[in-house]
Amino acid sequence: MSGWLDEIKWTEDGLVPAIAQDAETGKVLMFAWMNRDSLAETMASGKAVYWSRSRRKLWRKGEVSGHEQIVKEMRLDCDADVLLMQIEQKGGIACHTGRQGCFYKRWHDGVWVDADPVLKDPEAIYAATGGESDGKSE
Repeated sequence: MSGWLDEIKWTEDGLVPAIAQDAETGKVLMFAWMNRDSLAETMASGKAVYWSRSRRKLWRKGEVSGHEQIVKEMRLDCDADVLLMQIEQKGGIACHTGRQGCFYKRWHDGVWVDADPVLKDPEAIYAATGGESDGKSE
């Protein structure tokens, strides 16, 4: 039953990189890690679940912020060591900084500059729930 999980080349830590891409626009929104449990739960629930390396526990995207990711399609690369998820981003915010996506810094004239706007103040996102950021950088 879990034979499909065995087809994945997991890291020594039992993880696989996962890229979340907006299914409509194709924009890469974020990168995170998954383990066997998080991937199995993602496939069963249809909602993105990651492995938080810093907190050493499952990270159900949007559980705190409400910004869930509904998985529309899952792909495995040719080396079977990277996942690409086509997702619907609830609330339009994937990044814990309140931006649409995590890749908002652009290299320009020798420095990193913020290229995308904050759509919602992170304090407002997480203060209402009393929880910690569910998109904490890994």
